[in-house]
Amino acid sequence: MRVSDVKSGFSRRALLASAAAPLLYAASEQPFFALCMDTHDEKKRTLSEQARMLGELGYAGAGHLWLGNVQERLATLDRERLQLYQIYMLVDLGPKAKAPYDARLAEVLPLRAGRPTQLALLMAGGAPSDASLDERGVTVIREIADAAARHKVKLVLYPHQRHWLETVQDGLRLVRKTGRANVGVMFNLCHWLKAGREADAGPLLKEAMPYLWAVSINGTDRREEIRAGTGNWIQPLDSGSFDMAGFLGTLRRSGYRGPVGLQCYGIAGDA
Repeated sequence: MRVSDVKSGFSRRALLASAAAPLLYAASEQPFFALCMDTHDEKKRTLSEQARMLGELGYAGAGHLWLGNVQERLATLDRERLQLYQIYMLVDLGPKAKAPYDARLAEVLPLRAGRPTQLALLMAGGAPSDASLDERGVTVIREIADAAARHKVKLVLYPHQRHWLETVQDGLRLVRKTGRANVGVMFNLCHWLKAGREADAGPLLKEAMPYLWAVSINGTDRREEIRAGTGNWIQPLDSGSFDMAGFLGTLRRSGYRGPVGLQCYGIAGDA
Protein backbone atom coordinates (compact mmCIF):
# COMPACT_ATOMS: atom_id res chain seq x y z
CA MET A 1 0.00 0.00 0.00
CA ARG A 2 1.28 3.44 -0.91
CA VAL A 3 1.49 6.19 1.68
CA SER A 4 -0.26 8.44 -0.84
CA ASP A 5 -3.18 6.00 -1.03
CA VAL A 6 -3.59 6.27 2.72
CA LYS A 7 -3.50 10.05 2.59
CA SER A 8 -6.25 10.22 -0.02
CA GLY A 9 -8.40 7.24 0.91
CA PHE A 10 -8.59 7.03 4.70
CA SER A 11 -9.78 9.27 7.47
CA ARG A 12 -7.72 9.37 10.66
CA ARG A 13 -10.41 7.39 12.51
CA ALA A 14 -10.49 4.77 9.75
CA LEU A 15 -6.74 4.47 9.93
CA LEU A 16 -6.84 3.62 13.59
CA ALA A 17 -9.37 0.86 12.97
CA SER A 18 -7.75 -0.62 9.87
CA ALA A 19 -4.75 -2.66 8.85
CA ALA A 20 -3.29 0.62 7.59
CA ALA A 21 -3.03 1.98 11.15
CA PRO A 22 0.81 2.11 11.08
CA LEU A 23 0.52 4.81 8.42
CA LEU A 24 -1.49 7.13 10.67
CA TYR A 25 1.37 9.56 10.78
CA ALA A 26 1.56 9.73 6.99
CA ALA A 27 -2.03 10.95 6.93
CA SER A 28 -1.35 13.65 9.51
CA GLU A 29 0.84 16.72 9.30
CA GLN A 30 3.81 14.85 10.76
CA PRO A 31 6.58 13.91 8.33
CA PHE A 32 6.84 10.18 7.60
CA PHE A 33 10.21 9.29 6.06
CA ALA A 34 12.22 6.14 5.31
CA LEU A 35 15.65 5.19 6.60
CA CYS A 36 18.07 2.35 5.76
CA MET A 37 15.86 1.45 2.79
CA ASP A 38 19.01 0.77 0.75
CA THR A 39 21.06 -1.55 2.98
CA HIS A 40 19.64 -4.82 1.63
CA ASP A 41 17.59 -3.75 -1.40
CA GLU A 42 17.88 -6.52 -4.01
CA LYS A 43 17.38 -3.90 -6.75
CA LYS A 44 20.47 -2.00 -5.50
CA ARG A 45 18.87 1.32 -6.35
CA THR A 46 21.06 4.38 -6.80
CA LEU A 47 20.41 7.45 -4.65
CA SER A 48 18.43 8.96 -7.52
CA GLU A 49 16.33 5.81 -7.88
CA GLN A 50 15.74 5.70 -4.12
CA ALA A 51 14.47 9.28 -4.15
CA ARG A 52 12.17 8.57 -7.08
CA MET A 53 10.79 5.49 -5.31
CA LEU A 54 10.11 7.40 -2.10
CA GLY A 55 8.43 10.21 -4.01
CA GLU A 56 6.19 7.81 -5.92
CA LEU A 57 5.19 6.06 -2.69
CA GLY A 58 4.29 9.33 -0.98
CA TYR A 59 6.99 9.58 1.69
CA ALA A 60 8.09 13.01 2.91
CA GLY A 61 11.78 12.20 2.55
CA ALA A 62 14.64 10.01 3.73
CA GLY A 63 17.33 9.41 6.30
CA HIS A 64 20.95 8.95 5.22
CA LEU A 65 23.54 6.54 6.62
CA TRP A 66 26.93 8.05 7.49
CA LEU A 67 28.71 11.12 6.13
CA GLY A 68 29.56 10.03 2.59
CA ASN A 69 27.58 11.10 -0.50
CA VAL A 70 25.50 13.62 1.45
CA GLN A 71 25.61 16.22 -1.31
CA GLU A 72 24.35 13.67 -3.85
CA ARG A 73 21.61 12.55 -1.46
CA LEU A 74 20.44 16.15 -1.04
CA ALA A 75 20.47 16.79 -4.79
CA THR A 76 18.46 13.65 -5.59
CA LEU A 77 15.90 14.40 -2.88
CA ASP A 78 15.63 18.02 -4.05
CA ARG A 79 14.73 16.84 -7.54
CA GLU A 80 11.78 14.91 -6.08
CA ARG A 81 10.86 17.76 -3.69
CA LEU A 82 11.64 15.60 -0.69
CA GLN A 83 13.49 16.39 2.51
CA LEU A 84 16.54 14.86 4.19
CA TYR A 85 15.36 14.39 7.77
CA GLN A 86 18.37 12.73 9.35
CA ILE A 87 22.05 11.95 8.78
CA TYR A 88 23.40 9.13 10.94
CA MET A 89 26.94 9.21 12.28
CA LEU A 90 28.92 6.97 14.62
CA VAL A 91 30.77 8.25 17.65
CA ASP A 92 33.41 5.79 18.95
CA LEU A 93 34.63 6.47 22.48
CA GLY A 94 36.83 3.37 22.55
CA PRO A 95 40.55 3.67 23.38
CA LYS A 96 41.58 2.24 20.00
CA ALA A 97 39.60 4.75 17.94
CA LYS A 98 41.88 7.11 15.97
CA ALA A 99 39.26 9.83 16.31
CA PRO A 100 35.85 9.81 17.99
CA TYR A 101 33.99 10.69 14.77
CA ASP A 102 34.35 11.21 11.04
CA ALA A 103 36.19 14.43 10.16
CA ARG A 104 33.91 14.88 7.14
CA LEU A 105 31.36 16.35 9.54
CA ALA A 106 32.92 19.77 8.97
CA GLU A 107 32.12 19.47 5.25
CA VAL A 108 28.63 18.08 5.78
CA LEU A 109 27.24 20.62 8.24
CA PRO A 110 27.17 23.60 5.81
CA LEU A 111 25.31 21.51 3.20
CA ARG A 112 22.14 21.27 5.23
CA ALA A 113 21.65 25.00 5.78
CA GLY A 114 17.95 25.86 5.83
CA ARG A 115 16.85 22.21 5.95
CA PRO A 116 15.16 20.20 8.73
CA THR A 117 18.02 17.67 8.84
CA GLN A 118 19.06 16.28 12.22
CA LEU A 119 22.35 14.60 13.05
CA ALA A 120 21.56 11.24 14.69
CA LEU A 121 24.46 10.08 16.87
CA LEU A 122 25.09 6.38 17.52
CA MET A 123 27.60 6.14 20.37
CA ALA A 124 29.80 3.06 20.83
CA GLY A 125 33.14 2.19 22.41
CA GLY A 126 32.06 1.15 25.90
CA ALA A 127 29.88 -1.30 27.78
CA PRO A 128 26.16 -0.54 27.41
CA SER A 129 24.98 2.22 29.77
CA ASP A 130 28.39 2.50 31.50
CA ALA A 131 28.16 5.89 33.22
CA SER A 132 31.92 5.94 33.87
CA LEU A 133 32.32 7.08 30.24
CA ASP A 134 29.88 9.97 30.63
CA GLU A 135 32.54 12.67 31.00
CA ARG A 136 34.21 11.59 27.77
CA GLY A 137 30.87 11.20 26.00
CA VAL A 138 29.58 14.59 27.12
CA THR A 139 32.80 16.27 25.93
CA VAL A 140 32.41 14.79 22.45
CA ILE A 141 28.69 15.55 22.25
CA ARG A 142 29.32 19.17 23.23
CA GLU A 143 32.02 19.46 20.57
CA ILE A 144 29.69 18.18 17.86
CA ALA A 145 26.75 20.20 19.19
CA ASP A 146 28.70 23.45 19.17
CA ALA A 147 29.87 22.87 15.61
CA ALA A 148 26.31 21.98 14.57
CA ALA A 149 24.82 25.01 16.32
CA ARG A 150 26.79 27.32 14.05
CA HIS A 151 24.71 25.91 11.18
CA LYS A 152 21.46 25.70 13.20
CA VAL A 153 21.59 21.89 13.18
CA LYS A 154 20.03 19.75 15.92
CA LEU A 155 21.47 16.51 17.29
CA VAL A 156 19.48 13.49 18.44
CA LEU A 157 21.12 10.76 20.51
CA TYR A 158 20.21 7.40 18.95
CA PRO A 159 19.83 4.49 21.41
CA HIS A 160 21.15 1.30 19.80
CA GLN A 161 21.15 -2.12 21.43
CA ARG A 162 24.60 -3.32 22.55
CA HIS A 163 26.12 0.14 22.01
CA TRP A 164 27.36 2.30 24.86
CA LEU A 165 24.34 4.56 24.32
CA GLU A 166 21.85 1.70 24.44
CA THR A 167 18.63 3.04 25.94
CA VAL A 168 16.50 6.18 25.91
CA GLN A 169 17.42 6.62 29.58
CA ASP A 170 21.09 6.76 28.57
CA GLY A 171 20.22 9.46 26.06
CA LEU A 172 18.27 11.50 28.59
CA ARG A 173 21.11 11.27 31.11
CA LEU A 174 23.58 12.56 28.54
CA VAL A 175 21.29 15.30 27.22
CA ARG A 176 20.88 16.68 30.74
CA LYS A 177 24.61 16.56 31.41
CA THR A 178 25.51 18.06 28.04
CA GLY A 179 23.41 21.16 28.61
CA ARG A 180 23.13 22.15 24.95
CA ALA A 181 19.83 23.46 23.59
CA ASN A 182 20.34 21.70 20.23
CA VAL A 183 20.72 18.18 21.69
CA GLY A 184 17.74 15.82 22.10
CA VAL A 185 16.96 12.12 21.96
CA MET A 186 15.40 9.61 19.56
CA PHE A 187 13.12 6.66 20.33
CA ASN A 188 13.73 3.61 18.12
CA LEU A 189 11.04 0.97 18.45
CA CYS A 190 13.22 -1.97 17.38
CA HIS A 191 16.06 -1.11 19.78
CA TRP A 192 13.63 -0.44 22.62
CA LEU A 193 12.09 -3.89 22.13
CA LYS A 194 15.58 -5.42 22.23
CA ALA A 195 17.14 -3.45 25.09
CA GLY A 196 14.46 -1.37 26.84
CA ARG A 197 13.92 -2.06 30.52
CA GLU A 198 10.20 -1.30 30.71
CA ALA A 199 7.26 -3.27 29.29
CA ASP A 200 5.17 -0.13 28.64
CA ALA A 201 6.60 2.65 26.50
CA GLY A 202 4.07 5.22 27.71
CA PRO A 203 5.85 6.50 30.85
CA LEU A 204 9.20 6.53 29.05
CA LEU A 205 7.81 8.59 26.17
CA LYS A 206 6.30 11.09 28.61
CA GLU A 207 9.60 11.42 30.46
CA ALA A 208 11.48 11.91 27.20
CA MET A 209 8.95 14.33 25.67
CA PRO A 210 10.83 17.59 26.40
CA TYR A 211 13.80 16.21 24.47
CA LEU A 212 12.14 13.75 22.06
CA TRP A 213 12.78 15.01 18.55
CA ALA A 214 12.58 11.83 16.43
CA VAL A 215 10.95 8.37 16.47
CA SER A 216 11.43 5.32 14.26
CA ILE A 217 9.01 2.43 13.81
CA ASN A 218 8.94 -0.82 11.83
CA GLY A 219 7.00 -4.03 11.58
CA THR A 220 8.06 -6.31 14.43
CA ASP A 221 7.03 -9.12 16.75
CA ARG A 222 6.19 -8.80 20.43
CA ARG A 223 8.97 -8.16 22.93
CA GLU A 224 8.67 -11.59 24.58
CA GLU A 225 9.05 -13.33 21.21
CA ILE A 226 12.07 -11.22 20.26
CA ARG A 227 13.86 -11.83 23.56
CA ALA A 228 13.09 -15.55 23.43
CA GLY A 229 14.74 -15.71 20.01
CA THR A 230 11.54 -16.72 18.23
CA GLY A 231 10.56 -13.27 16.94
CA ASN A 232 11.83 -11.01 14.18
CA TRP A 233 12.58 -7.50 15.39
CA ILE A 234 12.74 -5.67 12.02
CA GLN A 235 10.13 -6.55 9.39
CA PRO A 236 8.09 -4.74 6.73
CA LEU A 237 5.66 -2.35 8.35
CA ASP A 238 2.53 -4.47 7.85
CA SER A 239 4.13 -7.60 9.36
CA GLY A 240 4.66 -8.99 12.86
CA SER A 241 2.65 -9.63 16.00
CA PHE A 242 3.42 -6.30 17.72
CA ASP A 243 0.40 -4.02 18.33
CA MET A 244 1.49 -1.12 16.14
CA ALA A 245 -1.82 0.71 16.29
CA GLY A 246 -1.70 0.56 20.09
CA PHE A 247 1.86 1.92 20.13
CA LEU A 248 1.02 4.77 17.77
CA GLY A 249 -1.93 5.66 19.98
CA THR A 250 0.39 5.76 22.99
CA LEU A 251 2.87 7.89 21.06
CA ARG A 252 0.21 10.38 20.06
CA ARG A 253 -1.25 10.59 23.58
CA SER A 254 2.23 11.33 24.88
CA GLY A 255 2.14 14.55 22.88
CA TYR A 256 4.73 13.68 20.24
CA ARG A 257 4.22 15.56 16.96
CA GLY A 258 7.66 15.30 15.34
CA PRO A 259 8.97 13.29 12.39
CA VAL A 260 8.54 9.50 12.27
CA GLY A 261 11.00 7.30 10.37
CA LEU A 262 10.36 3.89 8.88
CA GLN A 263 13.29 1.64 9.92
CA CYS A 264 14.15 -0.73 7.05
CA TYR A 265 17.60 -1.97 8.06
CA GLY A 266 18.35 -5.53 6.98
CA ILE A 267 15.02 -6.17 5.25
CA ALA A 268 15.82 -8.18 2.15
CA GLY A 269 13.98 -8.19 -1.18
CA ASP A 270 12.75 -5.28 -3.29
CA ALA A 271 12.66 -2.17 -1.09
